[in-house]
Amino acid sequence: MRLLNAHITRFRRFAELTVQDIPASAKLVVLAGPNGSGKSSLFDALLLRYRIDTGYGWNGDTKYYDRPQDPVVDLGARISVTTDTSNSFARGNLYVRTAYRNDHEFTSDTLRRQGPIFDNLRLNRLIEPDATVSVNYQRLASQAMEDVFVNEAAGTTMGDYREKLIGEVRSPLKRLFPDLTFVGVGNPLDQGTFQFDKGTSRGFDYKNLSGGEKASFDLILDFVVKRRSYADAIYCIDEPETHMNTRLQAALLGELVGLLPGNSQLWIASHSIGMMRKAREMYDADPTSVAFIDFSGHDFDQVAILSPSRPTRAFWEGVMHVALDDLAALVAPKQVVICEGNPMGSVPGKNTEHDARVYEAIFADEMPETAFISAGNSKEVQNDFIGLATVLPKLTSGIKIIRLIDLDDHTPADVAAFKSKGVNVLSLRHLESYLYDDEVLIALCDSVGKPGKAADLIAAKAAAIASVVSQGHPADDIKKAAGTIYVAAKQILSLTQMGNDAPAFARNTLSKLIRPGMAIHDKLRIDVFGV
Repeated sequence: MRLLNAHITRFRRFAELTVQDIPASAKLVVLAGPNGSGKSSLFDALLLRYRIDTGYGWNGDTKYYDRPQDPVVDLGARISVTTDTSNSFARGNLYVRTAYRNDHEFTSDTLRRQGPIFDNLRLNRLIEPDATVSVNYQRLASQAMEDVFVNEAAGTTMGDYREKLIGEVRSPLKRLFPDLTFVGVGNPLDQGTFQFDKGTSRGFDYKNLSGGEKASFDLILDFVVKRRSYADAIYCIDEPETHMNTRLQAALLGELVGLLPGNSQLWIASHSIGMMRKAREMYDADPTSVAFIDFSGHDFDQVAILSPSRPTRAFWEGVMHVALDDLAALVAPKQVVICEGNPMGSVPGKNTEHDARVYEAIFADEMPETAFISAGNSKEVQNDFIGLATVLPKLTSGIKIIRLIDLDDHTPADVAAFKSKGVNVLSLRHLESYLYDDEVLIALCDSVGKPGKAADLIAAKAAAIASVVSQGHPADDIKKAAGTIYVAAKQILSLTQMGNDAPAFARNTLSKLIRPGMAIHDKLRIDVFGV
């Protein structure tokens, strides 16, 4: 069954809400929006309509359902639905899970036969606890006994049935948690509980699972237990991401959609980045299979009509704002320094983004909201060859872009012209001039407990530069001398495991020695940031 339209009047959050034009092809419908926007209220309305249509009745809590300022009107008349098969619900057409699904532990010492799933619908409202793990345990254990001794063909053993039953839960759980294996139900007559293997641990109890493992197991188990009864249903889950990291959220959504039986449809109300990302992947693969309903920015005290939203950049900006809230400013840097160096490619080399990595090592502590990106040679940085300076401010409002190039052989007039165009220029020839400064070499000797070797190392640097000059290079071209200075430092200070070549030595060792308070640090900071 697929829900196509719903009309709700004078109910909880809504004065008059119409949700319409859900495509019949949509297997997944995602409700997006901030807390308190009405996502759970929509599920409440569907659940109440289902209880009325199927004879389960409702709990009579008018203070929960009614809007105090509105006259009392028959609840059933306030909620109407249209599905791809009917204008009402039959038993087995609606499956609802609330956000309160915590069943932290349980054990069983008795085995009780469970009646048909439709005999009792415990859930009345979306604010109620919805722990089902222990109930499903009793259902599985008792059903196993009945199927083996009454329903299954001759020759079926308990082991056969256990593998058949457990396998339906084990496989998707294993895909979510490769090191976790669901192995059985234990002894339901003696502290029975679900049991698992994890790593070298064997047969540990359900209560020892992590919060994310329990939450995932609960949803998968409930789907497996109930999907035969809810074979043609609208499945509604409020905040399925509870207790999970983003990777797990995305993977779980894929498993839940895969477990849907027949023509069933899954609706989720979520703030989850992981689930939104997975939904977007599914949408990109087949736009007809996913619908997004955006609850943001609507005044539900007025007539509101919601239709599926196209997942445009504006939609995703709203989703990210809800998901990250104040963290958005922390995740997005306040400023980005675009510097020289080989940019990141599909196959990164060992010296990819060398300059950016050096700057990051030097300034990470004092400039935590700054990101450094290598974008090619000097001309490519100047001309924003890969478009970073143009695009980044459009992606993240308020971001400051700094373009930084080496001095090389640019004249003072060149430098002035660059600065007028918003391009900062190092005051020394290149980054190696700062890394191999005498102050840094002295700090290197101090760091390895050999301060007396500083004069020898500085003399070796001078000799390396002299050799470079004799070959026709400028005296400030430290980059040409860097390899020789690196070898001399290893020999003079007996260095090991500080970098296999000069660039690695610069990144892993020298950059970490340039700290605030050093003259060379302060010079570099002014050159990069202007302060």
